[in-house]
Amino acid sequence: MANTYTQIHIQTVFAVKHRNGLIHSSFKNELYQYISGIIKYHNHKLLAINGMPDHIHIFIGMRPTQSLSDLLQDIKGNSSKWINEKKFLKVKFEWQAGYGAFSYSKSQVASVIDYIKNQEQHHAVKTFREEYLEFLHLFEVEYDERYLFKEPM
Repeated sequence: MANTYTQIHIQTVFAVKHRNGLIHSSFKNELYQYISGIIKYHNHKLLAINGMPDHIHIFIGMRPTQSLSDLLQDIKGNSSKWINEKKFLKVKFEWQAGYGAFSYSKSQVASVIDYIKNQEQHHAVKTFREEYLEFLHLFEVEYDERYLFKEPM
């Protein structure tokens, strides 16, 4: 798009179905590389990616050529298919429905990248549910308790 200039920084957060801890360290980096490829394919810029066995954070510099929902549908659909085709797990892998998405200014980019890189340390003191509710409150996002990410089964 000629004469279109944007600066859109979005952090997305989504969970493994039933919040099962299925993202194993044995294939986590390959998964992140695969997701990075999807983001690059759509001409967005990956700023950071990391997570825990039950959820993932992706920080993106987005181009306005695609909706966030379309991008996340592609990421979640293709990455779950890829995990299943690679047979990394003995069970079927699925992402839980929905996601969180939060926007940031340029001045916040470095701190968000740092936050995502340090997920392991962060979750040593805070659960995913506590973290997610904190995001919703901080960004003043109205939500229905019935539709929050489910607790592990």
